[in-house]
Amino acid sequence: MSQALQDLLDLLDLEQIEENIFRGRSRSAVVPRVFGGQVAAQALVAAGRTVPEDRPAHSLHAYFLRPGDPGAPIVYTVDRIRDGRSFTTRRVVAVQHGKPIFHLSASFQVYEDGLDHQEPMPASPDPATLPTGEERLRGYGHIDPAVVEKFAEARAAVDLRYVEEPPYGKFGEPREPHSQVWFRTNGKLGGAVDQPLLHIVLATYVSDMTLLDSVLLAHGRGGWAVGDVVGASLDHAMWFHRPFRADEWLLYDQESPSAYGGRGLGQARIYTQDGRLAISVIQEGVVRVPRDQGAQAPSSS
Repeated sequence: MSQALQDLLDLLDLEQIEENIFRGRSRSAVVPRVFGGQVAAQALVAAGRTVPEDRPAHSLHAYFLRPGDPGAPIVYTVDRIRDGRSFTTRRVVAVQHGKPIFHLSASFQVYEDGLDHQEPMPASPDPATLPTGEERLRGYGHIDPAVVEKFAEARAAVDLRYVEEPPYGKFGEPREPHSQVWFRTNGKLGGAVDQPLLHIVLATYVSDMTLLDSVLLAHGRGGWAVGDVVGASLDHAMWFHRPFRADEWLLYDQESPSAYGGRGLGQARIYTQDGRLAISVIQEGVVRVPRDQGAQAPSSS
């Protein structure tokens, strides 16, 4: 296991300070606020610790309410909404400086046999043939070296590989609003930490990294790494269909059906390498063009 992955696992290991109340710490992100995927993952950890282990999470729905302060702890309060025979429901509110910054509803279910069908996995190259995210980042001369270092540090726990050039690598002309990324943790998980909830939590963490890329592609924007848009996640929803491991390759197939009114919508499916549909994801975010740039996208050349 890499040190970066161990650091991430430590970040997700919340301190319980009272029944149904947990405290998490933060770390700096690419932008000067807490990374949304971190808050969502920590909130899911808090909810999961109040649910029997034989009930894995099958869905979550969340809203990002305020920017998180990376210099302050986050307190997560869990409301035990329902404990049924098959389903368990939890609501989590994350608080900093006396104000809610995030809230999440999550549902957990006892395993059942049932009907089974899925959308087929789309074509994609073998992830082993693709450059790593860090290799791509360090190959771009137009990105501020300080930003490269921040990106590399923020994503060091994850082996994340774009199938095509990411928005910040090639921009200036609109492209198809579709992006594929292969990802897995940067190291194997084992021992006492190797629990089903952890794999779901890690996928939740990664799911917020690239989902709005397809919005940027549609408009030829490079994104936060090059400063031609500003924005943030607004809401996030995930459905966990089939078992998977976050330390094995997962294909994140993403697209954007719409952008309007300063908001962009991303939707995606996550597949295991052998073609099983593991997760569906939808997110809407604020995506605004700086006023001094107007509607014309800058060139990466």
